[in-house]
Amino acid sequence: MEQPLLGGASARRCCSLSTLKAWLPVLSWLPRYRLKWLQMDLLAGLTVGLTTVPQALAYAEVAELPVQFGLYSSFMGGFIYTLLGTSKDVTLGPTAIMSLLCASVVGGEPHRAALLSLLCGLIQAGMAILRLGFLLDFISYPVIKGFTCAAAVTIGFSQVKNILGIQGVPREFVWEVYYTFYKIPESRVGDVVLGLLCLLLLVMLTYMKSSLGSEDDSTSSRAARKLVWTVATMRNALVVSAASLVAFSWDAFGHHVFTLTGKTTQGLPPFQPPPTSDTTANGTVVSFGEIVKGFGGGLAVIPFMGLLESIAIAKAFASQNDYRINANQELLAIGVTNVMGSFVSAYPVTGSFGRTAVNSQTGVCTPAGGIVTSIIVLLSLAFLMPAFYYIPKASLAAVIICAVAPMVDYRVVAKMWRIHKLDLLPFCVTFLMSFWEVQYGIIGGVAVSGVLLLYSTARPQIKVSDQGLLVMELGSGLSFPATEYLSHVIHTQALQVSPPRSVVLDCHHVSVIDYTVVSELRDLLRQFKLREVQFIFSGVQVSLRGLRNSADKKKR
Repeated sequence: MEQPLLGGASARRCCSLSTLKAWLPVLSWLPRYRLKWLQMDLLAGLTVGLTTVPQALAYAEVAELPVQFGLYSSFMGGFIYTLLGTSKDVTLGPTAIMSLLCASVVGGEPHRAALLSLLCGLIQAGMAILRLGFLLDFISYPVIKGFTCAAAVTIGFSQVKNILGIQGVPREFVWEVYYTFYKIPESRVGDVVLGLLCLLLLVMLTYMKSSLGSEDDSTSSRAARKLVWTVATMRNALVVSAASLVAFSWDAFGHHVFTLTGKTTQGLPPFQPPPTSDTTANGTVVSFGEIVKGFGGGLAVIPFMGLLESIAIAKAFASQNDYRINANQELLAIGVTNVMGSFVSAYPVTGSFGRTAVNSQTGVCTPAGGIVTSIIVLLSLAFLMPAFYYIPKASLAAVIICAVAPMVDYRVVAKMWRIHKLDLLPFCVTFLMSFWEVQYGIIGGVAVSGVLLLYSTARPQIKVSDQGLLVMELGSGLSFPATEYLSHVIHTQALQVSPPRSVVLDCHHVSVIDYTVVSELRDLLRQFKLREVQFIFSGVQVSLRGLRNSADKKKR
């Protein structure tokens, strides 16, 4: 009698373990962890860490926050994603797009940025728990490309003022363009020269990495390629370090020719919940409700864009490296990262394509590589912050411009024109509106895409051919928005002509139908019968058989 009980207990334990592994993917790979994996994870984590530090400092400038907040936002993801992530390649942290969105919503206020991270994380984690990841499918590719192109232009141009070393340029894009050109005579020669040199070096190193060939397989050639690849991969850290050394040297001799990052807060951030209220400069207390109201549409756009960016990256590298990810688990990992990050003054983060590519190319074996990257960031916060004083803003601007330049994909316009011209409408709406306010661009693009989707639902393709009687072939499913259009086509081409004509409705492609359509078709059957012509259904699926049977009964 005890055997079934033991079997049942074993099955329950197995089910519980499977559920636990689903929520904590680390349990799936940690028991099989090998020394070889450790070596590769250490190498990848170190390489990504040296890429992350200068990028995090630069992206904090885009977010209009002090540079240390870029580092505050860069270490929590490595620890959380190791436990909850399902991709071995993805690295979470600040990105250009999330930094731009954060700047547009919080306006450079660190406390509100941390609160925004908390709220975004709660929304993302809630979506994961409720399995609402399918909502991301309603953001179309033209909207994504329109937004990323506009974001790249906005971010790139916003750094021109740092290359030129000019001050007092407003953040709004139109005025930013105007005042940047207006103030060109005020440019600082040192910043311009250093910024252009940094840009040139970064472009050269990027080109060297992309042009690495494999024609010569000799040992010396492989070693040379590996050296070039390593230097090019760490180009951001090398260029920023070299620029900082130059700035320090000039400053030591009393020549202040560069605009520097300046004093930064040293040490790790305190672990505390983000404040739920704020106080303005004149002493007015801003309540939690007023802060959330001030976030506006950004509180909807930022969580969605963060999820979309990270899951797209995870899927791309999973396909490239032949493994699968769990999209809802990825939502949970990003959500928990943003929630926990808010306790260390982080702003919202997501997956980074550039750093993920470096992680993959270096040969990372598990998400544990993120722990090494996080430790590099923590060591930088603990010991290197005084050195960051001498980082020229022009060098960080060069890093940002080179990072966002590939996002401007002009070839996609020609592709959309060839494949489906209407896709250019949401693309253009998103692109243009994003220069007004980035979150409005996404909302506008999604709205236009939704209208186009509803229009195609309300106007299904109906192919009409005359074969003695009219054959109407439906190209898709039927739902209530299409009822009036279908009825109009049948009336104008069959019932209102003299004499009335019989119709065969070809339903081979119809697998979905709703009650409104069924009611309208019954009414059409009645009108055909009154005019003594036939209305015949062909290729009816299971869901439509009830309608055909009821029609047959009426005839009898």
